[in-house]
Amino acid sequence: MFLEKNEHFFGQGKEIAGYHLGPHIDGIIFKFFGTSDAAVLALLKGSIDMFWWGLQQGYLEDLEKNKNVKIFTSEKSALYYLGFNLRKKPFDDIHFRMAVALITDKHFIVRRILQGYALQADSIVPKSNAFWCCPDVSRHGEGLTREERIRKAHEILKEGGYTWEESPVSPEGKVVEGEELRLPDGSPMKRLNILTPPADYDPQRAMVGIMIQEWLKMLGIRATSKPMPLGSLIQQVKTRHDFDLFVLGYGNLALDPDYLRNFFISKNSNPKGWNTSGYNNPRFDQIAEASANAMDLEKRKQLIWEMQNILMRDLPWLPLYTPKLAEGVRQDKFTGWVNMVGGIGNRWSFCTIMPVKKGNGD
Repeated sequence: MFLEKNEHFFGQGKEIAGYHLGPHIDGIIFKFFGTSDAAVLALLKGSIDMFWWGLQQGYLEDLEKNKNVKIFTSEKSALYYLGFNLRKKPFDDIHFRMAVALITDKHFIVRRILQGYALQADSIVPKSNAFWCCPDVSRHGEGLTREERIRKAHEILKEGGYTWEESPVSPEGKVVEGEELRLPDGSPMKRLNILTPPADYDPQRAMVGIMIQEWLKMLGIRATSKPMPLGSLIQQVKTRHDFDLFVLGYGNLALDPDYLRNFFISKNSNPKGWNTSGYNNPRFDQIAEASANAMDLEKRKQLIWEMQNILMRDLPWLPLYTPKLAEGVRQDKFTGWVNMVGGIGNRWSFCTIMPVKKGNGD
């Protein structure tokens, strides 16, 4: 595919927002590759000038060794999260959801699974969306050690009427291996499934599911991480509502946070509706509708912040992380890339990039 320079572009030759606009190139040729391996090799060889896709960590070391390749790292307006099915027990119980939130170590996920190429997510609105992201939401388990997380989760489950065949915390307060969580009615909790995309599609999310499985086992909760094809997973979650927990994400959220209303308003809790978890809170519905109708920016911001606080209190989703975006370009070919939220593939870049001027000896 070829995009040709627009000779009639209104901004050509003007300076807008501190950028001197072109376009300074004749056009853009898009090349499509069957695998990331082939595209990265093309970047290393110089047969392409930009890799317009997120680079996995495994490629970065080789690319960074090449003096002609530059890696840009940027934040994304994205969210990856753990979702609960509030239509069934015990996931409709805030004590259970709070315990899962406490046992889930986001710092471990970011540091060990994602190798630092992500930001911890504390709200449904990503931190990169600084104006709309509420800075004061509840941060469940923040700063606690593994044993402190287990003790706190155990305490919350006990308050909710849960018992165990073997408690994960001994009468002396020692953390031990828990066995068979029992629901408040005394019945054993069935094994729960955590649905994730498969490892060949997204190894990070698949590993997150495995880690949550292991953390839940420490609480005496029988759990299995179950990878499945993405299309089938979405059908299971969004259409059939046949799930317990799931790990999914949105890789490109709009900067306007009206998606909070769409994702959690009760009228969207229907087959193929956006409210996949079945969340139903009349107070949230009222605030969500008010936010959609608010014309005053500051008033709307306060409503959006209140919505985030409600969601982090009720936990229909547990936000996990926002991945960082790594992109590669040939710095011996073009210069003038503009890095911003969402990466360098933006309208400012394509209006400002220009060929690198070669010296006389080149």
